[in-house]
Amino acid sequence: MSEEKNTKKKSKLSSKRYWAMLFGLIAIIIIGFVIVEATKYQSTDDAYVDSTTVSVSPKVSGQIVKVLVKDNQTVKAGQVVAVIDKIDYQVKLEQATAAYEKALLNQQNAHANLNAANSEIELARKDVERYQNLYKAGAVSKQTLDRAVTNLESMQAKQTTAEQSIFSKNPSKSAKVADADLNVLKAQKKAAELALQYTDIIAPIDGTVSNKKVEVGMMVQPGTPLFVIVPHDVWIVANYKETQIRGMKKGMPVDIKIDTYPNKVFKGKIDSIQRSSGAKASLFPPENAVGSFVKIVQRIPVKIVFTESINPDEYEIIPGMSVVPKIKTR
Repeated sequence: MSEEKNTKKKSKLSSKRYWAMLFGLIAIIIIGFVIVEATKYQSTDDAYVDSTTVSVSPKVSGQIVKVLVKDNQTVKAGQVVAVIDKIDYQVKLEQATAAYEKALLNQQNAHANLNAANSEIELARKDVERYQNLYKAGAVSKQTLDRAVTNLESMQAKQTTAEQSIFSKNPSKSAKVADADLNVLKAQKKAAELALQYTDIIAPIDGTVSNKKVEVGMMVQPGTPLFVIVPHDVWIVANYKETQIRGMKKGMPVDIKIDTYPNKVFKGKIDSIQRSSGAKASLFPPENAVGSFVKIVQRIPVKIVFTESINPDEYEIIPGMSVVPKIKTR
C-alpha cells in the first residue's frame, strides 16, 4: 500500500512539473513574441497636438463700434467679427468719388478749350502769313513779324495743353496727361472704397476665437492684435530621438493615443520628417565646436496627420494636448 501511495505522489509531482514547464514555456514564447513585436514599433511621449493660429488685426485705424464675437466662439471665413466707425471713411470716399466725377465732367470744357485753341492757332497762322508778305513788301517791321510768330508758337503750346487735357481713345498706346490724372483719381477712389470696406473686420479662416482683447470703444491702429483664431485643422508633432527614426518614411500608418481620451486609438500617418533637429531649428542653435561639448541624443520633429474623420462633438482635440504616437517601422 505504501508503495502505491508513493507512486501516485511521484506521478502527481511529475504531472505538476510538466504543466508548470509547459506554462512556463508558453509564457516565455508569449513574452518573446511581445518583445519582438515591440521592437517593430517606435513611440514617444514627447509629442503634442499642434496647429497654426491666425492673429486678427485691423487694416485701418479708428474706434471699434461693434464686437460680434465672444471667446471660444466658432467663426467662418469671411464672417464680420468687429466693426470700426465708418463715418470718416464714408466722407473720404465721397470726396474721392466727387473728384473722379468732376474729372469726367471736365471733358466737356477740355473739348471746348481745344476747339478754341484750334481756332486761335488758325488765326495766328494767317497773321504770320500776312505779316510775312507785308515784311517782304517793306510795309511792316521785323519786330511786328516776330511778334506774330511768337503769338503762333504760344497758340501751338496752348493747343498741345488742350489736347493733353482730353482722354485718349486708346490709353495703352498713346496716354495723355488727362489719362494719368484720371488714373490717379481712380486709384484714390479705389483706396477710399477699400478703406471703407476694411472697417468691417472679417475672420480670415474657419476656426475658434481665442485670446480676445477687443471691446467696443477701443481705438485701434493697423496691426493691433484683436484676437486669435485657432483653426479646426490640427496635426501631431512628435519629437522622436534620432536613434528612433531609422526606417520611418512618409505615409507610414500611425496609432495615436491622446492623454485626454486614453481608451481611444486614433488613426494617422506620417506627413513629413523635419530636415533638421529641434535644437538646430531653434532660435539659438548649438555650437558644437567648443571644448565643453557634451553629446546629447537629438530630437527630430515628425509631423503626423489624422487619416480618420473626427467628430468634434465627441472628441475635442485642442492644440497643446499631450499625445503618444506609435509607428510600425519594421
